[in-house]
Amino acid sequence: MAVPKRKTTKSRAGKRRSHMRISQKNIIEDKKSGEYRLSHHLDPKTGFYKGRQVLEPKE
Repeated sequence: MAVPKRKTTKSRAGKRRSHMRISQKNIIEDKKSGEYRLSHHLDPKTGFYKGRQVLEPKE
């Protein structure tokens, strides 16, 4: 059975885990409605995406 010869140090484990983090969401303010939304997503209140009406607005 494979067993490590030496204990993994805290710094080495930290270097390995340095990329294991949650990425920040790209939230922007909509130019027309002023509501916050994710970029590259349509605004659910107005139904607009890239300046075009895509969906009927929610009530």
